Amino acid sequence: MKVLICRSHPEAIERSVRMIEAHIRDTPRPVLGLATGGTMLPLYKRLAELHRDAGLSFAGCSSFNLDEYVGIAPDHPASYHVYMRRALFDHVDIDLARTHLPRGDAADVHAEARAFEDRISAEGGISLQLLGIGQNGHIGFNEPTSSLGSRTRIKTLTESTRIANRQYFGEGETPPHYALTMGIGTILDARECLLVATGKAKSAAVAAMVEGPVSAICPASALQLHARATIVLDQDAASELKLMDYYQHVHPDGGDTSFD
Repeated sequence: MKVLICRSHPEAIERSVRMIEAHIRDTPRPVLGLATGGTMLPLYKRLAELHRDAGLSFAGCSSFNLDEYVGIAPDHPASYHVYMRRALFDHVDIDLARTHLPRGDAADVHAEARAFEDRISAEGGISLQLLGIGQNGHIGFNEPTSSLGSRTRIKTLTESTRIANRQYFGEGETPPHYALTMGIGTILDARECLLVATGKAKSAAVAAMVEGPVSAICPASALQLHARATIVLDQDAASELKLMDYYQHVHPDGGDTSFD
């Protein structure tokens, strides 16, 4: 696990953006695993700027999003279909036919989960999986106690997750109790993983992920098992790490060195 601690939130976002840019430019057929949430908004904004100003093309990319709420139609304002169009897809040259999100309103959500796995396989797997982390350590909607070998499926959301996401729903709307999400096993199948975390509120989850035991109580800790997982943090998100001096020694201010 490569831990990159940047001096500030903007530097952490920029570091992550440049890694994604390099992957897109250097990979013949990039298959991007995409995430949502507040952490990703400035990241997607910078990618759109690089498309507009620096010729970064998404025309050769395919994408798969981590999750979607069960019972939410793709045109619902709080759906991740709408989020992705507003945050990224409407601003770059990606072929929308090659962007894939689970259908939370599918007549048979279990069949939709199996079909989503099949679509990932048909694309040859995900080449770079982008991730955020929840305050309880979830990645995707893999809440604590999720199987570390799980595949795309329905998960019951914790009350803390529903409270955190209530801001995205209209007045009087109840955030869904369930989501379709890639499993932890699905995420670990990606050839590279990039997790971005910023802010003090994520510091306890980050410490459990990086330095705690590999355990279902912190689903993100499964990334310790991945051969090419990079964790990009700002100082606040890294503030509870016990080995911060070592991470800074290996990668000063989130920079690369000859050896990991």
